[in-house]
Amino acid sequence: MTAAGRRCPGFGVFTLVMVAAFTALGLWQLQRRAEKHALIAALTERLAAEPEALPPPLHWNALRPETDEFRRVHFEASFTSAPDVMVYSSGSAVRDDISGPGTWAFMPARLKSGETIVVNAGFAPNAMQDRDLEDRAVKPLVTGEPVTMTGYIRFGETAGLLTPAENPAKRLWFARDHLAMAKSLGWGEVAPFYIDLEQPAPPGGIPKPGPLEVHLRDDHLQYAVTWFALAAAVAIAFLVWWRGRRRYPG
Repeated sequence: MTAAGRRCPGFGVFTLVMVAAFTALGLWQLQRRAEKHALIAALTERLAAEPEALPPPLHWNALRPETDEFRRVHFEASFTSAPDVMVYSSGSAVRDDISGPGTWAFMPARLKSGETIVVNAGFAPNAMQDRDLEDRAVKPLVTGEPVTMTGYIRFGETAGLLTPAENPAKRLWFARDHLAMAKSLGWGEVAPFYIDLEQPAPPGGIPKPGPLEVHLRDDHLQYAVTWFALAAAVAIAFLVWWRGRRRYPG
């Protein structure tokens, strides 16, 4: 058998493997698309639902992001005099009314039952390094009186490799890690989730709470078409090569 003849089966096996791999990746993207659509439907339903009572502390550890993230809840609590935290953000993926840089005001609030829950009280624009501005904004919220609040259950995030380190001296964070905030600033034991406040808004409007809207990217069909096109291109290239060899052997 000539060298060219020996290359033919090897090239055919390589082509088959590549077509199978690209096809599998395309099918995986279609599966991801179906899962993403199911997630979007679930989150849309939760955001549109009427707020329900905040689950009692006994059930807090049973809450999970996949089943409870973005659930609308209402509860009564009072903001404590403990120091708040600024969480820097360049914008928001879940608030259409927020654009540009600023900070989220994370504050501990005490429930009637005595437990502490962390509340993201809203957005303060262009306040990344302005500790005094943040203090003036949140001070009116600390009245000691219970307030009926409506918001969304959210779960904390940990800092990534490229996330800047927090600055406890300025009470400035770059990730919504409410458990780390509580440990660093002495808030005591807090709920395993935090609340994105929807209402009420403070008299001055800052920090600004508001309703959430989830916008998840759905590019999976585009990716699937790309993988299927690559599979087809590899198969066509092999057929062209194979026909050429048959027409001009040797």
